[in-house]
Amino acid sequence: MRKPKRAEIVATLLIALAAGLSAACPLGPLLRGWTIDAETTLRWWIFGDRRRPDASSTVVIALDEETYRTPPFKGSPTLTWTGDIGRVVGAALDAGAKVVGFDIVFASSIEDSAIRYADGALGASLRGFDRDYLRVLATAAREGRIVLGEIATPDGLVRPSAGQRFAVGGDANIRALNVETDADDVVRRVPVAFKTEAGYVPSLSLELAARSLGEKPGLDGVGATLAGWRVPIDEAKSIAVAFSGGAEEAPSYSLADLRSCLEKPDKDYLRRQFAGKVVLIGQNIATEDQIRTARRFLPSAQIGASARCALPQPLSQSRSGAISGVFLQAAAVENLIHREALVEPTQAANLTLAIAAAALAGLAGATLSGAGAAGAAIAILAAWLALVLVAFQGLTVLPLFEPLAAALMAAIGATLVRIVGVDREQRFLQRVFGLYLAPAMVERISASGILPRLGGETREVTLFFSDVVGFSTLSESMTPQAIVSLMNAYLSEMSEEIERAGGFVDKFVGDAIVAIFGAPLASSHHPAEAVEAAVACRERLRRFNQGREIQLQHRIGLNGGEALVGNVGSRNRFNYSALGDAVNLAARLEHANASLGTSILASQYLVARTSDRFFWREIATIRVRGRSTPVTVFEPMARRNEETEAQRRHAQAYAEGLSAWRKRDFAGAERCFARHPEDRPAAMFRQRCRLALAAPADSNCAVFEIPLE
Repeated sequence: MRKPKRAEIVATLLIALAAGLSAACPLGPLLRGWTIDAETTLRWWIFGDRRRPDASSTVVIALDEETYRTPPFKGSPTLTWTGDIGRVVGAALDAGAKVVGFDIVFASSIEDSAIRYADGALGASLRGFDRDYLRVLATAAREGRIVLGEIATPDGLVRPSAGQRFAVGGDANIRALNVETDADDVVRRVPVAFKTEAGYVPSLSLELAARSLGEKPGLDGVGATLAGWRVPIDEAKSIAVAFSGGAEEAPSYSLADLRSCLEKPDKDYLRRQFAGKVVLIGQNIATEDQIRTARRFLPSAQIGASARCALPQPLSQSRSGAISGVFLQAAAVENLIHREALVEPTQAANLTLAIAAAALAGLAGATLSGAGAAGAAIAILAAWLALVLVAFQGLTVLPLFEPLAAALMAAIGATLVRIVGVDREQRFLQRVFGLYLAPAMVERISASGILPRLGGETREVTLFFSDVVGFSTLSESMTPQAIVSLMNAYLSEMSEEIERAGGFVDKFVGDAIVAIFGAPLASSHHPAEAVEAAVACRERLRRFNQGREIQLQHRIGLNGGEALVGNVGSRNRFNYSALGDAVNLAARLEHANASLGTSILASQYLVARTSDRFFWREIATIRVRGRSTPVTVFEPMARRNEETEAQRRHAQAYAEGLSAWRKRDFAGAERCFARHPEDRPAAMFRQRCRLALAAPADSNCAVFEIPLE
């Protein structure tokens, strides 16, 4: 994490403010609509339908394709269907329907037709044609169980015919069907009230819901109430519809099937389907009155799947992307009855969330690396999406796209500020000093924003010392250019393995490498990291030597413990390094490899902390110059569970030989060490056994004195 400058923070916050305003104001209405669509779809995929279709409080009597192709409706204009519609409406009311609403407007009557027929007008010949239909309307109106629809257009109201208006007792039983269409031609809201000269009047959906509950809606200039519930409406007095799910919003029954049902008659069927329900009558034809709603991305609705009474079940038809308007009205009525309308945040709340998201994204872009910012963005996005879906399941619409759009714009803006301005000098310095110091050290200095100072701290670390065998002799046989080229290649590859394992390369001293694990970047796994680096360097050197005329060998010493780590040197020039006994012992162990025939030696400190990750064997107990206490040293033969059978045999034979040696059984020890003559540490111990057999009294079997400079 970097520390941005004050100017960069100010610029980032200004960008966040602009991004939030852009997302929540010009784009706000469009993004809010898309938010409802997206959350409707995601909610259904995760939680399923809000309620089963058979638990719906509303049902639809549909003037559908089946009705148009079934006698006696086939070939007849819809104005001639009123008698059968009246019979079906009357039967639904007799079966226990609470109230019937018309989502279709019969603006005229066949009785008004002026078309010439025989010796006069057709209407005159059909006088009384609507009588039975009007009687049903009148009876239902007296009981408060019928509501006709009307539509407000720019050219005026489209109202039911004069006879129907008279039959239902006038405007008290007529309500508007209009819906609210957003700028993207999607209907997400249904008005619950309309303002007239006499004040506010309920819409069709609110009127039907109120009558089904036996209540009267409360309307004023501020809002609407229903049975004590404050209906969540917008400035246009509309509710955002909370759709149920993947099926049509209410069970639908074909008018043709219901007419045939009356011929049977099957009153039990009618009671099962209509008792206690709100009934809506409207068209359900694929080519008419189809609207796109917030459920447009849900799976296709299956049309014609409700239970049948008389006619055969038609083939189910899939219809996606749009629904008939009558089902939108049914969904609105259902929302009002069950208090399920969506609650949308205010414009101020959307703006606040958009600006907050933009500020968070901008600051993340200013302070984190690219990968860190991306990771933080994914985590925040996942958490916000989960919160949004839980809230939407509870009927609250939290903004989804406004914060995302604002955050994206702010992140891009903050990144551009950082790339173009602030990071230019830092990138140059990091590239330059990265050639002299370890990248981790350069990053730490850069992130702190403070000049390094002399001083340090005591910390547990692991030290890594390596040296090339016979470097002086090798230098005499090669030109300076060749030896520099070879050493640069060797040191580069070894450094890669050290840094890959998590180490900090302190310095190069000719052909030697000094590295620290656990500082300057703290790590609780520094012992394992150091051993991993040593094993990886041994393997990398084997590959490095392949195909080369000159075969390099190196020795590595590892030790851990408390050391003073920090900036060491003069006031004008210093280096990050480590000091202490643990450091000295690591250097001694690197030299001890020469006497013991090993390439890697480590102290008990490493073995105790990494025995579960590496396969070790004890080599000897030695005394090195400058230390009075003997040190038991070990060799890492392989990573745990990667050791070969040959390595296990070598370790077993060596352990048996070492045990015999310490018991002064020199002959037995020599036999054990001789079992694997290719094992260099065993071969060197074998030589000591021979010397001991020649002068047993002079042999110290407990501790080896290692001649070290």
